[in-house]
Amino acid sequence: MTGALRPGADDVRLIGFYLGKVLLGLGLVMLIPALVALFLEEWNQASAYLIGASLCVIAGSVGEVRLRTRQQLTWAHGMVVVALAWLVGAIFAAIPMYLGGRFSDPLAALFEAMSGLTTTGMSVIHDLDHTPVSEDLFRHLLQIAGGLGIVIVVLSLFAGGGARVTTLYTAEARDERVMPNIIRTARFIFVVAGTFTVLFTTALFAALLLDGFTPPRALYRAINLFFASFSTGGFSTMQASMIYYHSASVEILVMLIMIAGTLSFGLHLALWRGDPRTVLRHLETRTLALTSSLFLLGITYGLLRAGTYEDVGPLFRKGVFTLVSAVSSTGHQVNVGDTYLTDWGVLAPAAIVGAMAIGGMASSTAGGIKAIRIGIAYKTLLHDIRRILLPEAALVVTSYDVGRRRTLRDETARAATTVLLLFIVTYLVGAMVGLLSGAYDITQTLFESVSVGSNIGISIGVVHPGMPDGLMAVYVVMMWLGRLEFVAVFALLGYLVSLARGRAAT
Repeated sequence: MTGALRPGADDVRLIGFYLGKVLLGLGLVMLIPALVALFLEEWNQASAYLIGASLCVIAGSVGEVRLRTRQQLTWAHGMVVVALAWLVGAIFAAIPMYLGGRFSDPLAALFEAMSGLTTTGMSVIHDLDHTPVSEDLFRHLLQIAGGLGIVIVVLSLFAGGGARVTTLYTAEARDERVMPNIIRTARFIFVVAGTFTVLFTTALFAALLLDGFTPPRALYRAINLFFASFSTGGFSTMQASMIYYHSASVEILVMLIMIAGTLSFGLHLALWRGDPRTVLRHLETRTLALTSSLFLLGITYGLLRAGTYEDVGPLFRKGVFTLVSAVSSTGHQVNVGDTYLTDWGVLAPAAIVGAMAIGGMASSTAGGIKAIRIGIAYKTLLHDIRRILLPEAALVVTSYDVGRRRTLRDETARAATTVLLLFIVTYLVGAMVGLLSGAYDITQTLFESVSVGSNIGISIGVVHPGMPDGLMAVYVVMMWLGRLEFVAVFALLGYLVSLARGRAAT
């Protein structure tokens, strides 16, 4: 795919070939809830997942057999593959969801699938409290696949040759390579996820047993809670979310899992190697520590001023948990959505919105603008102030630590600022569309828009099964844009425009 030339058949074949591998992987994911449904005699769900898996395998096999090409994967191809993978993957994932009969129309099923893959965690499923086990399992598996990076995970398993998928790793908004090559990076991510799965699921299982759950129910809840929390997805098996458990021990464990999910895998590697100094020096760690402390002060003061909670216990369990849920972009809730409007005053919800906008760390399962961009924007501001104050002949050099020292360059500052502004524009567009629906005020629509656009999932009540179709469609696009942080989607749009005009830019 070279500049000033029309994309050839080999370009389309290459994109279709890698997209087919993603669908093969998604088909294998669907087989897991299909087997569970067969075992539990959930026949309707079993047939839905078998149909969905078959469609994925057929589409993937066609790509494997008919579209194989020796053309090398370039940065432009990678961006297009990733943008299509998340969109097409959500469409295929929506098929068994809709066939299962839990959604009012295909758009609602697509919303749920996109919410799962992008680890947003907002749900429009009907009668969530009585959802079949296999349905819950599939929704949570989508979060794990999306949180770990569906493209890189699938391609590292099926494509071999890490050099060919390096651009895909970057295109998935992951700009930190943990290991020397992508395959080893993917394996390390699996090791981290697997280790935490065993440790935290066991701990949650024990906590739920002590809270009176039977062993089968405790294991079922523990697995789903871990999947939703570590992927920072936030899907729940109950409409009441974390309120259902009403357990301080479960909430503490879930907070620890959410924090683990929002750490970049590079920092996980540093901790794994016993190097906490790298974590403490990291720009993202310091940025999140500072911003979270400020937001916590705002939440605490706001709640005390509003008289919402007078004791330290409820203040910690409600305020701190909600802050961690927002910063980690998980979206677990210990409050009914209306509470943020009726009981939390003004300052505390505003602090939550700020925390949701920033989100977690880059190269993690978290969403949002990312702490690295906020840190770079701050460093850029200080750099510009120093340039103004120092003599014109002075050489101003600003550096920052992201596991190693880096010099702040103009292109880095410009890229961070551009994405930051794009997120803000997306939030405003989503809020305006919500207002145009005529059912909500600006407080509700802005809160919900930031939550959706940052892939957070904390809802103030706008997202529900009966929400307007137009707003639901806009939210689907916002989740897609937010998860890919715009670049891959813009590359896809540019590629489509180039096809239409008869030329393509690399």
